[in-house]
Amino acid sequence: MGAFRLKTTKKPLIIAEMSGNHNQSLERALAIVDAAAKAGVDAIKLQTYTADTMTLDISEGEFFIADKDSLWKGESLYHLYQKAYTPWEWHKPIFDRCKEHGIMGFSTPFDATAVDFLEELDVPCYKIASFENIDIPLIKKVARTGKSMIVSTGMASIAELDDLVRTAQQNGCTDLTLLKCTSSYPATAEGTNLLTIPHMRELFGCKVGLSDHTLGIGAAVASVALGATAIEKHFTLSRAEGGVDSAFSMEPEEMAQLVRECETARQALGSVSYEVQEQEKKSLQFRRSLYIVEDMKKGDVITEKNMRSIRPGLGLAPKYYDVVLGKKIWQDVKRGTALTWHMFDCGEKQSS
Repeated sequence: MGAFRLKTTKKPLIIAEMSGNHNQSLERALAIVDAAAKAGVDAIKLQTYTADTMTLDISEGEFFIADKDSLWKGESLYHLYQKAYTPWEWHKPIFDRCKEHGIMGFSTPFDATAVDFLEELDVPCYKIASFENIDIPLIKKVARTGKSMIVSTGMASIAELDDLVRTAQQNGCTDLTLLKCTSSYPATAEGTNLLTIPHMRELFGCKVGLSDHTLGIGAAVASVALGATAIEKHFTLSRAEGGVDSAFSMEPEEMAQLVRECETARQALGSVSYEVQEQEKKSLQFRRSLYIVEDMKKGDVITEKNMRSIRPGLGLAPKYYDVVLGKKIWQDVKRGTALTWHMFDCGEKQSS
């Protein structure tokens, strides 16, 4: 039986999300690019906003983070974004450093002014964050650039995703990737629901991937087997050095491991095949087969005592055990001889 070959799975795009892990140091931001490139990522993603484009400078009520389980408890939204934002004048040197390493640099815009700014830098594609995937005017603005869009789907219902996809496509986006995302920081494996990835691909007819906030690499590697074409993970030089997103960010060696294991997973998918693989052929000899286990004389009868199914696999297949049991051999046979049809007086007939 021949191999039924599926379409070859392409290498997923591995995206390192810098976020605010530069800790307001351009030198550190460039070092993050260097480390990510060395780890083997395909792209660095920034976030383009200011505190004023994100929220209001109010430190009470709904503008204050009081959730005791939040990584950012005790911060106002405005102050948090002041700490986390990437100065716009840093974008070009960061993107230039990406080009030096041969990796892609792009960003997540959070409002129309950010899109206009990024267009001046001629970014190759855009990311839409989970919290903005319901911002239809922003999605229209980005789609009308005609560039590829990658959208995190955290918190979005099917109806909201349908609005998103239709809006993007109707406004000129011809290359859309939806990333399964759980918008908690960090996310748990139990709440990740990777099986949504192939379902989302079929439902919306888009490329799919994973924006992963879990700790470790397990979810990301598993997503490759489910068809992820892009994987995004937060990245930092060192969690111990802090940063707004450092607690759920990967360090360089972890990212390098993720890159390696995602590629291993991709290669392991292969194709649907029931053939003996080339690398297996030498192992065929170690299968079981039928052997004579006692010296026998011409005319002796094959019994359960003088024949066994053992390794190696150079004799008749074990499925013939009951067929040859009770038959006479027509020649002397030594212990340790592999059974063949020619040992029997009916051998010529059975082997034809």
